Amino acid sequence: MNKPGRRGFTRWFADIWTSSPLFSTGIVLLVMIALQTIALGFEFDSFEEWLSRWLINWSNILRNNAGIGIISLGMTFVIISGGIDLAVGSTLVAVGAVVMMLIDSGPRGLLLRAGITGVPAYAVAMTLGVVFGALLGEITGLLVTKGKLPPFIATLGTMKFCRSVTQYFMQGYTPQVPKSFLQIASFPVFGQMLMPILYWFAFALIFYVISKRTAFGRQVIAVGSNERAARLSGVNVPWVKRMVYVLIGMMVAVSAILQVSRIGSMDYANAGSGNEMDAISAVIVGGTSMMGGRGFILGTVFGTLIIGVMNNLLNLMGVEAFLREAFKGVIVIGAVLLQKRESSS
Repeated sequence: MNKPGRRGFTRWFADIWTSSPLFSTGIVLLVMIALQTIALGFEFDSFEEWLSRWLINWSNILRNNAGIGIISLGMTFVIISGGIDLAVGSTLVAVGAVVMMLIDSGPRGLLLRAGITGVPAYAVAMTLGVVFGALLGEITGLLVTKGKLPPFIATLGTMKFCRSVTQYFMQGYTPQVPKSFLQIASFPVFGQMLMPILYWFAFALIFYVISKRTAFGRQVIAVGSNERAARLSGVNVPWVKRMVYVLIGMMVAVSAILQVSRIGSMDYANAGSGNEMDAISAVIVGGTSMMGGRGFILGTVFGTLIIGVMNNLLNLMGVEAFLREAFKGVIVIGAVLLQKRESSS
């Protein structure tokens, strides 16, 4: 008597799994959280002690992934539009270097030499940092639209250019970041360093509104779905493509500011290395189509959390760091295969 019902539920679950990326991503996230909770263990003296450990572990996961989560929001728009951005790590280094030179409390500090210090200096430095990130994004957008370069080639070139030029100009120069600047990311909330998490979620809400409630969000989807049809319907395709790169440039700048305010320094050779792959992975795992035309900001947040929880789970299980990228690759391949199955059904 129960077999038809079970078959009906199985068919319903399979259909919604393949037709709703947010559903499948959410289920995977719940499974990952359950496994991570089990790996954390239950050998504590009290429930309060276990809950405290669980919450601290989760605050660490969220804080450590806030930077890449912010970048992934911008990457979502880029991929929805049919593009890609390989330069986010190098852009982060370039913006970070500019911000640190501006707020440097040493004799070479640009704003200090201009007589601007404290909060006004930080406001100017952050504003100029975001503007610089937007400018780098605009250059990429122009290479794609005016230069007719494939996004892969355009961003590969800017990736090499930004990092090498930054390393050249910053060699032998170590800016002194004021301690008060560190409060931007380290200001305690309920006794925890939660500011990066709050910034991430705030930007996620903003990007969700942009994607769902604005004409620009609909135009990005239209360009990614069918560029020719979008142009014929009156969409300014080159402008939309340029703006998605400006947006991701701004988000990378925000992430760079957070990294400087968390650490107080930046390794120009290695900082941001792999951020492009992490951001793309989070977006794809979150259900955004690599072919463009479909994407979900909430899915990107889920995708970032899945990868973050996976890294934490592997760490709790004692898996070597060298193997963690392999697990990430498996997840990305699985997400793409799921997209292909959905598109063919």
